Amino acid sequence: MSAVPGPDGRLRCPWALGAADYLAYHDTEWGRPVTSVGGLYERMTLEGFQSGLSWLTILRKRESFRRAFAGFDPGRVARFDEADVDRLLGDAGIVRNRAKIEAAISNARVVAEMGQAYADLIWSFRVPDRPRPTDEDRRATSPESVAMAKALRRAGIRFFGPTTAYALMQAVGLVDDHLADCAISLD
Repeated sequence: MSAVPGPDGRLRCPWALGAADYLAYHDTEWGRPVTSVGGLYERMTLEGFQSGLSWLTILRKRESFRRAFAGFDPGRVARFDEADVDRLLGDAGIVRNRAKIEAAISNARVVAEMGQAYADLIWSFRVPDRPRPTDEDRRATSPESVAMAKALRRAGIRFFGPTTAYALMQAVGLVDDHLADCAISLD
């Protein structure tokens, strides 16, 4: 499958046309560089919560996640305690999964301690100059995502495997996986 015409006639990655939320995310965020520690922590956390669910579910709950997780400020989330876990488990606006919530808090502690080194570590896995894929080139992992997952686990990050790492790489601009004939340019 190749890119398909969107509502404005421009060619886009087919997944982007499944819902208006997808289209907006595809056109304005997906694949655009995110370099801040907080921005990377947010994306990593959301990708972790997405595991086993639809990305659309996460997109539609994103503002609730931001409120629940203190704007994804790693320093603030690092101070969450058991009362915060209970609060989050009762928040219908987010995905209420104890393991994912506890991982998000634990990961915030690691990120807060690492600071800029966390962002630098993630960006060390950038795949520059890889040609944009055709649909046959689509993948769920890569050697870089496997290495990233291992490196982040060694640093203490939880609930983060190679598939989640690859989704993060796509989301934050480490790899450009817009199809070769997609009209969205990240240049």
